[in-house]
Formats: sequence, structure tokens, C-alpha cells
Amino acid sequence: MLDPLIEGFKGLIASLVKLALGVWLAILWPFQSAHQFVMRRKLWIRIALGLIVFPIIVSYLLFFWNAAWIRGYDPSYPDRFETATPTVAAGDQVSVEGGSDTTLTCGRSQTIDAVTYLIDFNVNTNNWMSSNPLYKLGFFGIDWDRTWILDNKAAFQRGIHQAIGRTAIEVSDRLGRVRGTSQIDPNLKSARGSLQFNQYTWFINPFGDQPFGPTTRSQTYYRQGIESLEAYQNDLVACKATFDARADNLMQFIDRIANDIGSTSASLKTRSEGYNAGWFDTRADDIFWNAKGQLYAYYGILKGARADFSGIIESRGLGALWDEMEDQTLSAINLDPFIVSNGKEDGWLMPTHLTTIGFYILRVRSNLIELRSILDR
Repeated sequence: MLDPLIEGFKGLIASLVKLALGVWLAILWPFQSAHQFVMRRKLWIRIALGLIVFPIIVSYLLFFWNAAWIRGYDPSYPDRFETATPTVAAGDQVSVEGGSDTTLTCGRSQTIDAVTYLIDFNVNTNNWMSSNPLYKLGFFGIDWDRTWILDNKAAFQRGIHQAIGRTAIEVSDRLGRVRGTSQIDPNLKSARGSLQFNQYTWFINPFGDQPFGPTTRSQTYYRQGIESLEAYQNDLVACKATFDARADNLMQFIDRIANDIGSTSASLKTRSEGYNAGWFDTRADDIFWNAKGQLYAYYGILKGARADFSGIIESRGLGALWDEMEDQTLSAINLDPFIVSNGKEDGWLMPTHLTTIGFYILRVRSNLIELRSILDR
């Protein structure tokens, strides 16, 4: 009775092996042809070609080495920040809940600490992949984002950067200004501009996405963002800058984050419903890792915000709900499938990882909306 089923599985495995072998031979064919061509040339021609090809090979080996995995990945990274450090009052500051036109914080902002750490993680601990010319060149002309390999790290980094950019805007426009009406802090303005810079810019950009010619790489601007944020932190500690830790600012910040991850949830839903290729969906891994990077960043940023707004959170009794939101975020970033699959939701062979992480994102967003609702009462 089981013989037809067994034979069917054997046929499926044989077909997959033949497919993999065919793909491998197709990949090897250009290299085999190039090797045969070179070996027929004279010695001096082979030496000249070697001098040209060798740097290209080394560049690709470095690219593979950098793109293969994420260095320093640690879901518990927010524990590095001193979340128990109390806020030191300054000037005419009153209680956080009461607010003041001159609300100042003479202590480091742990929200900014989280953002600074994440930028450093993206461009110093790891190499920024999206502006790498070999990444932009693609795999034999195919966009790396449309392959199964060597694109997850870039998608993860872009997800982190999306959260960083959103936070930089909020800190510059609201948190770093007294009631949103005072002058924008120059360091925060500089950081915001640096972090909003194009993610795909290299030294000369020969691929048409930027004007041809020498320019500054994306990661250089992001490193400048670190310097600007550190300058703001120094001013904050010296009571020369503002961190306006009021309830309405926290409510607005939470609202912006909820909207940001809501957009990501919509992208996951669209891909999950529109494509059901399972393990063979070459875009599913990019969307999954982009969402994971975004949540990885917001996990630390919201941990920092919890410390910065500790008075608000305690007085409104938000601790338990905030704990639940952090737990849901941590569960999402701990998802780590070997191969991201985008199968049918009721499928039995190939799972649907997009729906799984989308479920956690909706839970996190629901918690954020509830937090916002309580703050708005």
C-alpha cells in the first residue's frame, strides 16, 4: 500500500538532485570555459590575465566572507546599557509627569545609547553590505535579493537602519526639543541628516543608482551620525541639551514605532498571500530578515526608552504590559530558520516563516497600541 508513496518520494528526491546538479553545472560552465580559454594562450598573456583576475577573485572571497554571517549578533545586547541609572534633575525641571518648558535631563539617554550601538554594529562590527559594489553587481547580473544566498545580512542591516532612521527623526523633532517648539539641537540635526543618507552609495557608483563620480560612502555618513549622537550625549550630561521626557512625547514615539512595524507587517502579509513557493521563494528570506532586523533594533531602542521614561512608565502602571511587549519582540528575533520558507498557511510540508514572524509583529504592535492608549487617557 505504501509502495506508490515511497516511489513518489524517491522520484521527488531524484528530481531535486538532478535540478541541483544542473544548477551547479550551469554555475561552473563559465569558469570551465574561461579556464580552457586561458590555458590555450601564451604565457605572457596568461600572466597579464592573472594580474587582472587575481584581484577580482580576492574581492569576491572577501565579499563572501563578509556576507556569509552577521558578526556580533546578540539578542541580549540591551543588557549592556545601564538601565538602572537614575535621572539627575537640573535647572527648573519638575516631575516628569508634570512636565516643564525647561525640562532637562542631566544624564545619558539610553535610547540614544541603543541607536549608537546599533549604528556601530551595522558599520563597524559588520561591513555595510548594501553599498558593496559586488553586492550591487549581483550574481551573474541577477540581483542578490533575488537569490537564496548572501543577501540575508544586507536585508537584516537595512531593517536595523530603518528603525534607526525612524528614531533619529523622532529624537530630533520631539524628544530633543522642549515641547517640540524650541530650536532643533544642532547635533541631533546633523545625526538625522547623516542617518537619512542613501544606503547604496559607494566611492564611485558605476551602476546608475547614483551620479557617476567620486563621492562619500554610506557607511562614512553613518559613522558621522555616531559622532553627532555622542556629542549630543555629552551636552546632555552637561545639562546643555534637552531630552523632553514627557508622557505625550512617549506616546508619540510609541505611535511612530507601531506605524513603522505595521508597514512591515503589511509587506509580510502581501508576500505570504501572493506567493506560496515554500523554500523556493527567493524573496521570502529578504523580507523575513528585514523584519527581524527592524525588530532587533526596536528591541534595544524600546529598552532604552523604558529607562529614559521610567517615571512615566511607573506612574502609569505600564510595567507589566511593557514586559509583555519586550517578550513578544524577543520571541520574534529569536526565530532563526536555516532556510526561510513561504509556504501555504495550511501546508504540511513547507512551513510559512513569513506568517510566523508576522504573527509576532502583530502581537508587538498590539501591545504598543495598548501602551499608547493608556498614555492617552
